[in-house]
Parts: sequence; C-alpha cells; structure tokens
Amino acid sequence: MRRTILVTGGAGFIGSNFVLQRVAAGDRIINLDKLTYAGNLGNLADLRNHPGHVFVNGAIEDSELVGDLLRRHQASAIVNFAAESHVDRSILGPEEFIQTNVVGTFRLLEATLKHCRTLGAVEQRDFRFLHVSTDEVYGSLNSSDPGFREDTAYAPNSPYSASKASLDHLVRSYFHTYGLPVLTT
Repeated sequence: MRRTILVTGGAGFIGSNFVLQRVAAGDRIINLDKLTYAGNLGNLADLRNHPGHVFVNGAIEDSELVGDLLRRHQASAIVNFAAESHVDRSILGPEEFIQTNVVGTFRLLEATLKHCRTLGAVEQRDFRFLHVSTDEVYGSLNSSDPGFREDTAYAPNSPYSASKASLDHLVRSYFHTYGLPVLTT
C-alpha cells in the first residue's frame, strides 16, 4: 500500500535514513526540513528527481506551510524528526531549542489537528502522528545503572532534554485532549 507521509527533519541523519527506507518500500514522502546545521541534502542524493520524494525547505513553525502540505499531498501520517539537538548547543543557546522544539511542535500539532478534522471517518481513523523523542528526557546513566525503560521517570538535565520532555508531554496531551492519534518513540 503506497502511503503519503509528511516527514519533518528528513534531511538529518536519522530522518534521512527513514526517508530512504520508506521511499524504497514504496511510500511517497513529503520531506520538510529547514536545513540547519544538522540537515544535509547530500544524505538524500539517491532520491534526487525520484517521484516518490518531494523536498520542501521550510520549518515546522510555519503552520500555514504545514497545513498546505498536508492538504495538497493528502498525507496519511506525519513522522516528526524535526528538532534542535545536541546538549552542548542547548547550553550555549537555549532559546532556539524552545522555539523549534516546543513552539514548532505546538504549531505542527495545531496544523495536524486542523487537517485531521477535515478528513473523512476512515482517513481520520487511519491517520497517525509519530513523534520521535530522545533518551535524554530520562536523564543520565552511570555505567552500572540499568537501562531506561518506558516507565522511567522523566529527569531532563539540559535545555535540550527539557525541551524534548516538554514536547513529549504536549504531544501526549493532544491525544488525551483532542483525540489526535499520536505515537511517541
């Protein structure tokens, strides 16, 4: 089954590997990335001129752009890799992390919710918003500590991890408050 998926942050290391896999599997990918320090179109060189891949240079903070992409391409899912990352960068400049990770994800969720409300019953039932988090939300481990589990308490220790923990909770709230079909990994 060929699906159309909006992937945010799809030119980054993890996102680009996901995009390459999904295009190879036959999905159509709308790839939204603002190409900051972590985005690299070279990661997607194999998809240049591929009909299953549409690259859009833009930001998740641009809810009009996101809404237009969802509408125009009739995406059945969003996979959100977009984020400012790296603990050291967040210590030097936390505001960018709050703006992209928290405000940007909020605007992405709002555009997604608006889009989902226009879908028919079957399309709404099948739509998914997959949010990609980080183990950093759980804090730090010593070499003798057991690994983190899904029920490990949140304990973010940097502006980066605090911003990701914030949006984990925000994404969860859109499921419980509005019924938006979200998954967090």
